[in-house]
Amino acid sequence: MTVQQLGQNAKGCAAQINTASTADKNRALSVIAEELEAGVKQIIEENKKDIATAREMGIPETMIDRLMLDEGRISGIADAVRTLIDLDDPVGVVERGFTRPNGLVIHKTRVPLGVIGIIFESRPNVSVDAATLCLKAGNAVILRGGKEAINSNRALVGIMRRAVEKCGFDPNIIQLVDDTSRESANQMMKLSGFIDVLIPRGGHGLIQAVVQNATVPVIETGTGNCHIYVDKAADLAMAADIVYNAKTSRPSVCNAAESLLVHQAVAQEFLPMVKQRLDEKGVQLFGCAETRSILEGIQPATEEDYAAEYLDYKMSVKVVASVEEAVEHIRIYSTHHSDCIVTNDLAASELFTRSVDSAAVYVNASTRFTDGGEFGFGAEIGISTQKLHARGPMGLNELTSVKYVVHGNGQIR
Repeated sequence: MTVQQLGQNAKGCAAQINTASTADKNRALSVIAEELEAGVKQIIEENKKDIATAREMGIPETMIDRLMLDEGRISGIADAVRTLIDLDDPVGVVERGFTRPNGLVIHKTRVPLGVIGIIFESRPNVSVDAATLCLKAGNAVILRGGKEAINSNRALVGIMRRAVEKCGFDPNIIQLVDDTSRESANQMMKLSGFIDVLIPRGGHGLIQAVVQNATVPVIETGTGNCHIYVDKAADLAMAADIVYNAKTSRPSVCNAAESLLVHQAVAQEFLPMVKQRLDEKGVQLFGCAETRSILEGIQPATEEDYAAEYLDYKMSVKVVASVEEAVEHIRIYSTHHSDCIVTNDLAASELFTRSVDSAAVYVNASTRFTDGGEFGFGAEIGISTQKLHARGPMGLNELTSVKYVVHGNGQIR
């Protein structure tokens, strides 16, 4: 089926999901969760095909980890779907109501976006996260994953389509682009009149390709060159724990820390301490001259290192003279995703949070919390690093728009 046909299908059934009751949407989510758990063997078998292909292609193991599904992860995906059931439905919520001097009563009301296109890479759980978030927010969705996860995505989307059909919905409220060629992605970017908004979720190359070539509106999700700055007033044991967690707990995700900045007043003490922790996971460090004078044997950091989203057990390190220098370094190299200061100095923390222009700015906490589940939004469609409409973890509210419902009694102008 062509991308154009998928768009026509979605537009044709969007009104059904756009106007569905919360109860009906929640019932569909419940059945999806049940069917995912019932289909675990089928999903794992299809996922094994993708993993085998990925290894043949020489994809790094850290990226294969993003691709892999097992019983535990599938159970977690199903649990995330059930979490959406408990979240408030944003559709129909009146955000503001007021009466004009002429008697017009105006209600600013949340409504679905309509048809959402998602172009994503690698992680097959995104197909479920995206589809179920769109469903709860009253949207039809067209999913286009990468070739490395096509078998897993077919299995997951097939299960979800059968589940919503059991609940009386047109299965075309959830569709998958079966063609994983670049041309299918290009066609989605140009599907004006059918797709109301397009959301890319993946690496820098994918996101920029969509932003630069799409003729439909785009919400830009971000790559994550996330920084941790260890201030001179930091609790160094706490800082080591935060860096270790942010870098090594799951290095292949966008909220993993990629860059470490350390105040020169604590560098001699802290750098050997944190390197000992990072050595447990074999993290390769790339440092400035002062870092290399303290830590022997590490590689020099280049401009590319400071700008890199490694998605691997690698990290750039720079010693700075002040919080202001740390902020300036982040300004130059940040992707505006998630950045952290570790400090017990209130003035330093306030300067950092005011000055760092990122979607999430942390004081004394790991950057790994930047996702919808940890913020209490449920599974998120992605992390937006732009400033219009949505920023940070994109949950249900960000998958809706507003319209003004105006009540009068014969007013004319």
